[in-house]
Amino acid sequence: MALQSLLRKMVRKGDLTVRLPGAADLKLGDGSGPPVVIAIRSRRWATRIATNPSLAVGEAYMEGGLVLERGGIYDFADIIGRNVRLRPFYRAGLLERWWRDWRLQANQRAAARRNVAHHYDLSVDFYRRFLDSDLQYSCAYFQRPDASLEEAQLAKKRHIAAKLLLEPGQRVLDIGCGWGGLSLTLAEETGVQAEGITLSSEQLATAQARAEAAGLAGRAQFSLTDYRDVQGPYDRIVSVGMFEHVGRPNFQAYFDQIARLLKDDGVAVIHSIGRSEGPSFTNPWIAKYIFPGGYIPAMSEVLATVERAGLIVTDVEVLRLHYAETLKAWRERFTAQRAEIAELYDERFCRMWELYLCYSEIAFRHRDHMVFQLQLAKKVDAVPVTRDYIGEAERRLARPARRAA
Repeated sequence: MALQSLLRKMVRKGDLTVRLPGAADLKLGDGSGPPVVIAIRSRRWATRIATNPSLAVGEAYMEGGLVLERGGIYDFADIIGRNVRLRPFYRAGLLERWWRDWRLQANQRAAARRNVAHHYDLSVDFYRRFLDSDLQYSCAYFQRPDASLEEAQLAKKRHIAAKLLLEPGQRVLDIGCGWGGLSLTLAEETGVQAEGITLSSEQLATAQARAEAAGLAGRAQFSLTDYRDVQGPYDRIVSVGMFEHVGRPNFQAYFDQIARLLKDDGVAVIHSIGRSEGPSFTNPWIAKYIFPGGYIPAMSEVLATVERAGLIVTDVEVLRLHYAETLKAWRERFTAQRAEIAELYDERFCRMWELYLCYSEIAFRHRDHMVFQLQLAKKVDAVPVTRDYIGEAERRLARPARRAA
């Protein structure tokens, strides 16, 4: 059977037993880690997995064609992640790269809105089941190992605010504002005029309602706007967890737009998932079911476009395991609320999201995923020449008297 041959080549680490239809159990790995037993329910699924494992393993789990008989989904995803890391790094040729870029990641305006709706127009009640109370759907910042998710997400917002060097009355653009949490925090704690843009109608409605409820509608405004259609200028620009949706073909247009929108003495902070091992591809299952049109960039792909846009990189910070811990917290909360989530959607949806959260956590723990924060400016002296100001601003924001007038 083709699948047996493939599995023997691929699975070198871990303790995995595979029960195949019409064949003896297949024992794989070196025996390390928790034992996991899976069953492939039909020859059809075995053939599909052998033909295209990157896509079909996830589909089989979602549809019940791959069933866990021992161990949890995280244990299984961990075995996949540990063994994928052992495979030789594949670099595509220019023609293949061009084809993948323009077929999957062109993200013209209509396609970009459809792609965003696929993931972010799910019910906000669903996201409330596993995110923090402020609905931060991006990497948290764990200043202490024992920090709660709420503490770490607040620390993330203040860390970014410190890098933005905010002053009351400044005009701040939040590209990809989500459900409004960052814009609302910046408006409340620093007194800026925040303008958040999103392509998700569900996120927009929630952000606007939150601004009204908090009495911040005059200082935090939100709209359904593509970043390519924004008119400036702005004193500050921030983007958290949105650049992953831009697509490789649009990197230059994105940073050209940042440069156009930013005042001459302005500062921008771009917070994005990145790759530490160079350019690659989006996993086919993730691209089809979770983030269509998405692409996680290597920093080497980003910096050249920043330079061509006429922007100066004034600070770079790499957050390594912070997102792994964030995803662990989301996964545990999702598991605790699984029955309620299944009532909102269905069992197939729950399996899909379980696998997505596990795959993602493993990518940050054992593979090449990390988060980078780029601070950008047009003038070399737009920010202080040492990084001491970041910690000072964070401590100032954390004081009880921090609220803006």
